[in-house]
Amino acid sequence: MKFEAVTIKDIAKALGLSTSTVSRALRDSYEISPETKKLVLDYAEKINYQPNPIALSLKERRSHSIGVIVSEIANSFFSQVIDGIESVAYRNGYNVIISQTRESYEREVINLNYLTSRSIDGLIVSVSAETSDFSIFKELYDRGMPIVFFDRIVPELNTHKVVVDSYRGAYDATVHLIRNGYKQIAALNSNPVLSITKDRLAGYLAALADHGLKEKNDLIKYCPHAGLLPAEMEEAMGQLLSGKSRPDAILALSDKLTTGCLRTLKARKIKVPEEIALIGFSNSDLTELIDPPLSIIKQPAFEMGKLATNSLLQLIESKRPVTEFTTTTLAPQLIIRESSGQRKGAS
Repeated sequence: MKFEAVTIKDIAKALGLSTSTVSRALRDSYEISPETKKLVLDYAEKINYQPNPIALSLKERRSHSIGVIVSEIANSFFSQVIDGIESVAYRNGYNVIISQTRESYEREVINLNYLTSRSIDGLIVSVSAETSDFSIFKELYDRGMPIVFFDRIVPELNTHKVVVDSYRGAYDATVHLIRNGYKQIAALNSNPVLSITKDRLAGYLAALADHGLKEKNDLIKYCPHAGLLPAEMEEAMGQLLSGKSRPDAILALSDKLTTGCLRTLKARKIKVPEEIALIGFSNSDLTELIDPPLSIIKQPAFEMGKLATNSLLQLIESKRPVTEFTTTTLAPQLIIRESSGQRKGAS
């Protein structure tokens, strides 16, 4: 049996009233007597009547729903961002529709087309690892769709953005490894087109240069799908471990890359940190329970979600066109644990 939502017509038929009377009663119109209003409202509550959101959006030109696009909902960073988004959205009477790209540009476009066809009021987006063509975002932006980017942003679009100081996070983590005696530090990166990859790699390279260590191309590897595909991780790690400049430490520049790197090292029976130290970006609560406990660069994900949503609601609810935009940059937290301990033999 096909599910059919209760409509105003159903209430009118059950109570022997006209649909216009029921509609006015539900809207608390002065034209309807208190007795009729009570009759309609009591019955509506009894049958759990919910107004049709599509009909309301057509009438009010607003659906009170926002779309959110992330690469992977199961990723601890993105799940914490979503918690922050929902905490603000629901408090302000907005529903949240979440979709994931699985790092696919094609899925990102499909998700965007679906969400915007549902009359959402705005979008919060972290672009997929595959995305290098931002034309669909520009088209939506030019048509007046409120969009806020977080984490992985589209720099050329003039709108609100919420990011973490990825440069500083990678720089500080690399300096920590250098001070612990490591000299052959590898960087395991996401897709080079991503804004966060560029910033994090720049921080890593600056730290090497500031401490007199030479950049080595064979110690810099990329996973185009940010560690989501195990085969890419295996290939990148295989190249690092078999190269002439075998690393004594690895800086992993995304959540999936960090845990994937440790998994690969354990599978190859390489001891951490005795043979290769490891530190990386991660928001997982389990990193302190892993053996060895992982050193991480943690991002304020929940706060990012809250700030992105407040920025989007400002765009949606502004009575006048918004012409001034902000990029909010939050500080990451460097958490030192056993996986990046002092290099064996270092003073």
